[in-house]
Amino acid sequence: MADTRITAAQVAQRAGVSQPTVSRVFTPGSRVSSDKKKRVQDAAYELGYLPNTLARSLNTGRSFTIGIVLAYLKNPFYPEALQKLSEQLSERGYHVMVFFAANLTEEVDGVVEGLLAHQVDGIILASASMSNQLTARLQDLKKPFVLFNRGQEDRALPSVTAANYAGGQKAGRFLAAGGHQRIAHIAGWKKSVNGLDRQKGFVDGLAEFGLEPFAIFDGHFRRSMAIDATRQLFDGKEVPDAIFVGNDHMAFAVLETLRCDLGLRVPEDVSVVGYDDVSMAAWKIYDLTTLRQPVKQMVDETVAMLLGMVEDGTQSKGRLEIASPLVVRGSARVPEGWTDESA
Repeated sequence: MADTRITAAQVAQRAGVSQPTVSRVFTPGSRVSSDKKKRVQDAAYELGYLPNTLARSLNTGRSFTIGIVLAYLKNPFYPEALQKLSEQLSERGYHVMVFFAANLTEEVDGVVEGLLAHQVDGIILASASMSNQLTARLQDLKKPFVLFNRGQEDRALPSVTAANYAGGQKAGRFLAAGGHQRIAHIAGWKKSVNGLDRQKGFVDGLAEFGLEPFAIFDGHFRRSMAIDATRQLFDGKEVPDAIFVGNDHMAFAVLETLRCDLGLRVPEDVSVVGYDDVSMAAWKIYDLTTLRQPVKQMVDETVAMLLGMVEDGTQSKGRLEIASPLVVRGSARVPEGWTDESA
């Protein structure tokens, strides 16, 4: 049977461009005018042309594949982030391989070793632990990687996070300025730098008003643990009048427990503030006051940082922190005269 595969030369003839122009259109990072790019893409679609990615990989020594490692998708922040990461990388001509690993260093290390075996061009670690040994191995191999929403004590590592300390500080100031005196915190995982930074900021924000946390529970960023922590907080004679929760995923569980199980009014009896501002936070049933993680900006910066290393050999400048604005809704008492600048 004759080989009827459409060639780049046929696409070039149909589009009225040179064959090298066709190659550049399907090569990530190459610059082609928007007019020529559209003509080539239209011609390729009409003819049914499929770029030979194997040949391209052999010629360039690159797989045009990016690996993304996630811990879980129960937190609604991550499906949105994953979608935006995939869309942006696809627009730049890259395939995406997604791997899941629990927040256990040995499991994450094994997954990343698998990604290396697949010859990925770069790795995005999203909310997953990574051992110091593996970090050193990736650096020795000069394998580009970026930590997405995953703080590390070593600020020189390439990472993109929210400004978590400043966000926690805003939460503490907001609740204290609202006249609350018994402000509890259901924190994120004690091994998470992000969670610890939010907690430190919160404690320091309260201290500015002469307050200390009513109580701090490790919620492990898990819904079930947030429910248990809420029940314990209200199982004594003295109870909190406000709760800062380490992420929205837990805050939704806190709100449901307060209203449905304990019969409390929010914010009349207790105020609640979360962190992330996922789309559900704006639903009327939650109406959650929260710190916004600007996911689009975080994705933009992550992709730019990673592909800068992959395509241009750009050296990372280390951790990039993006401000988390406070989004005021109905789940928390609003201090009199409060403005965005008050935080």
